[in-house]
Amino acid sequence: MMIPAALAAHPAFLRFWWARLCGTAAAQMLMVALGWQMYDLTGSAWDLGLVGLAQFMPAVALVLVAGHVIDRHDRRTVVAACYAVQTVVAVALAAATLGGWVSREWILGLSLLLGAAKAFQLPAQQALTPQLVPAEVLARAMAFSSGGMQAAIIAGPALGGFLYAAGAPVVYGLCAALFVGGVTLLVSLGRQRPATARTPVTLDALFAGFGFIWHRKAVLGAISLDLAAVLLGGATALLPIFAKDILHTGPWGVGLLRAAPAAGALVMSVALVRWPIERRVGRVMFGAVAVYGVATLVFGLSTVFWLSFAALAASGAADMISVVIRQSLVQLDTPDAMRGRVSAVNSVFIGASGQLGEFESGVTAALLGAVGSVLLGGFGTLVVVGLWIRMFPELARRERLTEAPARPAPEVP
Repeated sequence: MMIPAALAAHPAFLRFWWARLCGTAAAQMLMVALGWQMYDLTGSAWDLGLVGLAQFMPAVALVLVAGHVIDRHDRRTVVAACYAVQTVVAVALAAATLGGWVSREWILGLSLLLGAAKAFQLPAQQALTPQLVPAEVLARAMAFSSGGMQAAIIAGPALGGFLYAAGAPVVYGLCAALFVGGVTLLVSLGRQRPATARTPVTLDALFAGFGFIWHRKAVLGAISLDLAAVLLGGATALLPIFAKDILHTGPWGVGLLRAAPAAGALVMSVALVRWPIERRVGRVMFGAVAVYGVATLVFGLSTVFWLSFAALAASGAADMISVVIRQSLVQLDTPDAMRGRVSAVNSVFIGASGQLGEFESGVTAALLGAVGSVLLGGFGTLVVVGLWIRMFPELARRERLTEAPARPAPEVP
């Protein structure tokens, strides 16, 4: 991606961008190799599900602790430590594989460790970005970051799958090297001051993120809109059914369909870097979620592969618009001293929506069929847009990302 002049003036942000690119690509490759190895060992779809559950559970269990740590320590150091933990996991998997003692329990245990690292990493990354760029270019920085992450999400699994043919240790070794590269880049940023002083841990301080979100309605509306839309509109879990039974393609079709939303998101992120959204951000965000719902309906009704691919790409592009606006709005409306705790809650909501969305799709597909499940999700997304406009009128009328809040923020504990 071409670096815009507004971001080229902030070398620390660009080094952070490269660090995130290394970390995201490594994480994607690690998950491909780990999943394949688990299935090779057990042949159980249930065990594959346990790998995902093992990584999700720590995110929920550690949400309060993670937010508190991120707000009271150097966020650069927190992200670097998370990359270091994932390096250890990659090396441990490589050693166990080469030594012939890798097992189901070993993989699940390391998956828990991965989940614990990500519980701190994801919100720390979100909270660190506003420290590296001024508020007026944050939306452009968010779009640029999202574009790089989408590229890594597309390329990482493909590269990991290709290298797995040479053996799982090869993939794990490259993952470890990329994580080390990420740590090196993060260290080069220089120390970033903690958002708040290190004060004694209290219940009020731990739960402050939830309290802040509840009282700041624009932030609550943005985060809950993401949760509801992804919960209802996701069709990813049903792609094998659509590819095989409706579009009559093979595994290659599933791969292309799974890549379509990321491809659309990547193209849109490039456009948003060049032409950032500066006016009527509330209307644009709700409009993008509505387009996401319509694209989901088109996918559910389509029986032609190219149309299904285009619909998924459009859903990814629309989601990218709403993601950039939501994330920028949440970060800008949140005081720096609260960003870690608010980002931790936001990360759990995002993770929960993806996990629960797949579960919801499976349940409704069992009752209504795959097409019925996707159509219900598309209609549900449109209903949510209408309800949220009425429930959060301040958010719908939001003109600019940097608009001053209607009332002061609650006191930061």
